[in-house]
Amino acid sequence: MAKKKKIIERDSPSGMNPKVDWYFRKAKKWKGELEKLRAIVLDCHLTEELKWGVPVYTFEKHNVVLIHDFKEYCALLFVKGVLLKDAEGILIQQTKNVQAGRQIRFTNVGEIVEMEPILKAYIREAIEVEKAGLKVVHKETSEYPVPVELQKKLDEIPRFKKAFNALTPGRQRGYLFYFAQPKLSKTREARIEKYMPHILEGKGWND
Repeated sequence: MAKKKKIIERDSPSGMNPKVDWYFRKAKKWKGELEKLRAIVLDCHLTEELKWGVPVYTFEKHNVVLIHDFKEYCALLFVKGVLLKDAEGILIQQTKNVQAGRQIRFTNVGEIVEMEPILKAYIREAIEVEKAGLKVVHKETSEYPVPVELQKKLDEIPRFKKAFNALTPGRQRGYLFYFAQPKLSKTREARIEKYMPHILEGKGWND
């Protein structure tokens, strides 16, 4: 009987992770831009992973930068962007509640090509931040505003209030931030209703 050949999986020479390919294949509006960003980040020798449904690039298992796309733009998001010097003044705070992350946004591939040396410099700086073990000092949970829609549910349902208070501070902050994002009250209410079972089970919103 012929022996079966042992198949050895090898990393792609370019560093591309096959598990992440689908994200780029499904892209429509920003396909060229996203692929160029991927090439630039991988050229900085980071590890490509899939987290939260988007490509995340890590250094020694620490999240450094991720790629994501929106209706109006696509972006690189530096996980600890607030700690970067931002010599070019191009980092954007996505919302006022975002403490650590900072974006660089793009609307065409030409911008990315032109900025490639700058982007690589920012990525290298972000890697140095991880090598140095620098941490972002976050606000205390008590400093986050509680959306009125959430406060109403906490007051109405003692079991829900007890479960929310039992969450870790990080999970509480995650929910407070996530619930407060939408501008419309009905959207905030819908998010709270959707994640009530998660909270009752002691889970975070992205668990």
